[in-house]
Amino acid sequence: MARAQFVRVSARKARLVLDQIRGKSVGEALATLEYTPRAAARLVEKVLRSAVANAEHNHQVRNLDDLRVVQAFADGGPSLKRVQPRAMGRAFAIKHRTSHLTIGVSDETNGAVVAPPAPPARPSAPPPAREERPPAARRAGAKRGPAKGRRKPAAKATAKPKEKK
Repeated sequence: MARAQFVRVSARKARLVLDQIRGKSVGEALATLEYTPRAAARLVEKVLRSAVANAEHNHQVRNLDDLRVVQAFADGGPSLKRVQPRAMGRAFAIKHRTSHLTIGVSDETNGAVVAPPAPPARPSAPPPAREERPPAARRAGAKRGPAKGRRKPAAKATAKPKEKK
């Protein structure tokens, strides 16, 4: 298994490339990536080559022709926030998205994934219960905080209209 973190490509664009190679043999996947006209294909190819090297070096896989891509996914990473000046003093926000690419390969002979097992998912605790006010207090017009952003009603004009000459 190999990971590339904080890669400057959006996860959505990387997933398009990863979907093409998932389930293929390593040779087919590399050939597919070589002729894929997307910038993410170069980055995915690097991660795939790293996964193959990890299988060879760390897990003593001898026959690299038997390796198959079994895991291929892209998770979103942090976005770099930038500002683009626009007309009349306005600012336009730009997000340079990043992603974390993960590729796992497996040896076809025994079917085991050549990667450490994923950590087990933690059971999630239920959300804390909300404190409810009694319905009578809500209907009785209980005091609310100060009115923010509300305008006071305009004062009525009490002045007499001007007389015409």
